[in-house]
Amino acid sequence: MHRLLTLPCLLLSAATLVCQAEEAKPGPTVPGQVVTLWPKGAIPGKAIAGPERAQPARGDNVLRLTDIAEPSFTVYVAPNAKQATPAVIISPGGGYSILAYDKEGTEVAAWLNSLGITGVVLKYRVPGNQDGAYQDVQRAIRIVRSRASDWNIARDRVGVIGFSAGGHLSARLSTHSGPATYARIDVADDQPLRPNFALLVYPAYLDKGVAKLIDAQTSPTFIAQAEDDKSFIAGTRSYFAALTEAKVPATFFHVPTGGHGHGLRSDKEIKTWPEQCQSWLKQQGLLPAGR
Repeated sequence: MHRLLTLPCLLLSAATLVCQAEEAKPGPTVPGQVVTLWPKGAIPGKAIAGPERAQPARGDNVLRLTDIAEPSFTVYVAPNAKQATPAVIISPGGGYSILAYDKEGTEVAAWLNSLGITGVVLKYRVPGNQDGAYQDVQRAIRIVRSRASDWNIARDRVGVIGFSAGGHLSARLSTHSGPATYARIDVADDQPLRPNFALLVYPAYLDKGVAKLIDAQTSPTFIAQAEDDKSFIAGTRSYFAALTEAKVPATFFHVPTGGHGHGLRSDKEIKTWPEQCQSWLKQQGLLPAGR
C-alpha cells in the first residue's frame, strides 16, 4: 500500500513556511460535463434565491460556494477506461451553509479518477436547506444511473462519498431505498435510490437520527475520522455500531489526530485515509484490475 506523500513546504519568507499539505491540490485532468438536476421552474421544495457566489477568500486555498439556486453536478469521467467504471457522487461539506467545492469536491474527483473511478461532484442547495439538499442527491444518483452508458459507468457500482455535512447527506441516502421525497419528473426517476456503497469522511450530524434508519439493506460503508474531531466522533461511533448490529459490511478507520475539514490535505495521522479507502474499495471488488 502506498503512502500519501507530504509535498515540500513552500518558502513564503525567511521566517514563514506553509506546508503544502494545506495548499490546494490539483483538480481533474479531464474536462467535466455539467448536468442540471431539475427542469427549469420544476425544482421541488424550498428554493434558494441565488445567484450562486463564491465567498471571499480566507487565505486557506478553499473555494467556498453558496447560494446554490440551480443544483447540478459535474461528471469527471475516469480517463483511459477500457470498460464501464464505478462512479462516485461527491458531496462536499460546509455545514449545509456553503460547499467546500474544491477541497472536498474537485480534488476528490481527481483522486477517484486516479483509481479508475468516475467522479461526480454535486452542487446541492445551500444555505439552510437540508431537505432540498436531500432531494438533490436523490435526483443526482437517479440521473447518473439513467445515463450510465453516456459516461461509461457501471450502473450497479454507483456509490457516494461525503465530507462533514456531505457525509451526513451521503449517509441519509445510503440508509434510504424509497420512495423519493419529490414527485416523479421523468424516466430518470425510475432508477433506484440507494447507492451501491458509501464512503463517509469525517461525517457530521450522525447523531441526529440517521442511525435509526440503518437496516440490513444499508449500503456497505467505509468511514474515516480522527478521534480529535470532537464535535462529531461520538455520533460516528454510534452510527458504526448500528451498522455492525445490522450486519452491514462496514469499516471504521480512525486515528488519534486529524481534526475536521482536511479533505485530502492533512499532514496529521488521518492523512492515510485515502490509502485505507482504496484498500477497502479493492476488497469490495470496486476497483479496476491493477489499481
